[in-house]
Amino acid sequence: MDRPDRRPPPPPAQDPAAPARPAPRGRGSAANVAGRFDAWQRDRPDEVVEADRVGWEQAPDEAPLLPDPRTQLLIDTARTVIARNESPDLPFDRSINPYRGCEHGCIYCYARPSHNYLGLSPGLDFETQIFHKPDAPELLAAELARPGYVCAPIALGVNTDAYQPVERQTRLTRRILEVLLACRHPVSLITKSALIERDIDLLAALAAENLVTAAVSLTGLSAELARHLEPRAASPQRRLAAIRALAEAGVPVGVSFAPLIPGLNDHELEKGLEAARQAGAAWAHYGVLRLPHEVAPLLEDWLARHAPGKAARVMAVLYDMRGGRRNDPRFGHRLRGLGHYAELMGQRFRLARRRLGFTSPPPLDCSRFMPPPQPAQAAVPPRSAAKRRRANGEDSQLSLF
Repeated sequence: MDRPDRRPPPPPAQDPAAPARPAPRGRGSAANVAGRFDAWQRDRPDEVVEADRVGWEQAPDEAPLLPDPRTQLLIDTARTVIARNESPDLPFDRSINPYRGCEHGCIYCYARPSHNYLGLSPGLDFETQIFHKPDAPELLAAELARPGYVCAPIALGVNTDAYQPVERQTRLTRRILEVLLACRHPVSLITKSALIERDIDLLAALAAENLVTAAVSLTGLSAELARHLEPRAASPQRRLAAIRALAEAGVPVGVSFAPLIPGLNDHELEKGLEAARQAGAAWAHYGVLRLPHEVAPLLEDWLARHAPGKAARVMAVLYDMRGGRRNDPRFGHRLRGLGHYAELMGQRFRLARRRLGFTSPPPLDCSRFMPPPQPAQAAVPPRSAAKRRRANGEDSQLSLF
């Protein structure tokens, strides 16, 4: 039996006479796909598929159940907020993600499979069941106050966007930035939301002490493609405006052209980098599309709905970049891929980067860090006379048992 991440070459594009199920308005996924940890899966009977194809009507009680497309904000009861990693592919060893799930609904998002750990689907659940950490700023302050903490730049919002729509109500990201500014702690951000402009006052104050870098993610200049590919993210022109606003405020800002998707947005690589440079981006990086776990079938379904004529070609190139596999998670390969397409994209990016005069992000200053005061410990009343004496310093010897 083949490994779970190996598959034969993708089948031809879906028959145009068989329309794909449309996604709810403003959502990237059309349904909730089964996750790899699910004990069972639900499939649509052949009769229902045939009914969709020829337009047969169903009785109300026979209609397939669809997930609720409305956003629900749920609480994530985390004990800590700083996550650690040792990946050589990443320029940071710690990060903070105030949210799980992302309402932007980007169909390609590599974080979608993480929702399966919560018993939810990487499909619509990922876009509508949003978990937040309401006490994240307090937890962060407690972690920074620990005696053994060693300061290093924190990456904010690298798994799911820290400036997604619910941030307007929760203000979690802003409160985290306030803690970092008070402690003079360096931080880096990446987003595809114009909401970052709300916090320019904090970012400018951090930038004045060389404590912040920001990057804006861009997938091209086509508003029509972005509307389907990233349905609730800011438009490309709005993201360029955010780059300009950050640069004018003195915040070091770059652009991330990612993900590169063959046949969809790769032709706009140079134009997108040039537009970002004109807006004020000082550095740039890129990444080719990855298809971890459930992202592959989600993308195939999206292609059948929005680009059926390109679906076979897109999937063929993606599989070729991963050595015929759905995904290649090896360090050093997962962000760039293998083969002629990956090499061509790397050459094009390097030439554009040199021509446009992009530099590298500035190193952040860790020497200014000032730990916050340790939170006061609540007094616990002694439960025995011996414990009371030890608490009052009357006993010089402590028993180990």
